[in-house]
Amino acid sequence: MFNFNIELTGEFVAFFLLSVCAIVGAVMAINFTKVVHTTLSIAFTFIALAGLYVLLEAEFVAFVQVLIYVGAITILMIFGIMMTKHDGEGKEPARPLLETLAAVGCISLFGILFYGIRNANFPTESAPFIEDNTREIGMQLFTQYAIPFELMSVLLTVAFIGSIALAKREGGSQ
Repeated sequence: MFNFNIELTGEFVAFFLLSVCAIVGAVMAINFTKVVHTTLSIAFTFIALAGLYVLLEAEFVAFVQVLIYVGAITILMIFGIMMTKHDGEGKEPARPLLETLAAVGCISLFGILFYGIRNANFPTESAPFIEDNTREIGMQLFTQYAIPFELMSVLLTVAFIGSIALAKREGGSQ
């Protein structure tokens, strides 16, 4: 059951390091009490995930991950933190029973997933390899998926205008 045949290649070492960085960043995001620290650890996790996408030869997805999540979402979270008041923040009381149950649940989930992955029979056939995947994404986006792409742009524009209208109405009432 536990026959591990692992070659220590550069790709394996990079995958292992990026995976550890993503897990550490996610755990730090859960454990930090200050919201700014949580936001920065989430950005750290997003960067590690972008590195994993590069290893999977999905450069476009890695670029979008950095551009949208690390750039826009993290900056948006930091601006949201800076623009809100945090007067009544207090530390939550420790709940050892809840933390113990959560740890048991996490270990059980890990065991179930480990057992399921080790006993799974994955198909060996793969999709045809496309040399320039960014170009293929662009071709699909502007041919086969042109209407959903345009609908998403309209939806994002309406959401942006709505947020500006809400911010202007709240700012004018003070």
